[in-house]
Amino acid sequence: MPFLQSLRLDAPGAEFPLSLPVFAHFDTLTFTAPVTFLVGENGCGKSTLLEIIAAGLRLPSLTQRQVAEHPLMESAREAAKAFRFARGAAATGRGRRRGGFFFRADDVVGFLQAVQRSAQEHRQLAGRFADELPPGWGRDRAVGMASAQASALAERYGENPFAQSHGELFLSLFQSRVTAPGLYLMDEPEAPLSPTNQIGLLAMILAAAGRGSQFIIATHAPILMALPDAVILNVDASPPEPVAWNEVEHVSVTRAFLNHPESFLRHL
Repeated sequence: MPFLQSLRLDAPGAEFPLSLPVFAHFDTLTFTAPVTFLVGENGCGKSTLLEIIAAGLRLPSLTQRQVAEHPLMESAREAAKAFRFARGAAATGRGRRRGGFFFRADDVVGFLQAVQRSAQEHRQLAGRFADELPPGWGRDRAVGMASAQASALAERYGENPFAQSHGELFLSLFQSRVTAPGLYLMDEPEAPLSPTNQIGLLAMILAAAGRGSQFIIATHAPILMALPDAVILNVDASPPEPVAWNEVEHVSVTRAFLNHPESFLRHL
């Protein structure tokens, strides 16, 4: 049972973002699979649709900052009021979601910088406790707690996450944050990833979906779209329509280019 079963547009509008093409004839969008891909050209509204879901369900962003407070989500928060969200049993029952986030690549660097600052602050705090508190059980406990927090952050995100390549950094972050079953929204997560790391992300999504998570992903990546049993929705249509992998325009264009690059380059 998905965490989000469907969303319905109850109050169409002419103002942005409800003026986007995807909402022209939008009624109810139902999610039937653990993994749903939103595909379409730039500007069709797939990223905005993710933002509206994130705002309507009050998911945290990857940075752990509530979408309700994110300065770039104001229009999505307002638009979400026009929708009705149907949550599945997994989101409302005793096994309700324990994980989940809204991912946008722009948030990642700031998040990891905050992680580094927090680890450094806890290390400094441990040193200050050791120097300033009188010897005894209380000092040992305070130093131990501060040191343990710094160590936990280092174990989860690495001593220096920025020592990794850009793609490795993103993939490591996904692996550390996609943990408990939940609803994970991802906006073009392939952007910083090499084809090999895209396959790594695909394997991670497949494993997490098998453990009970739900993913809704806006993407241009044929590699990710090939995930078995996923539903691909064409957001160029309104309402979005299911489309087979080999009929997705991004797949067709990529295949044609790889098979005959000289033909494309000749026209260019």
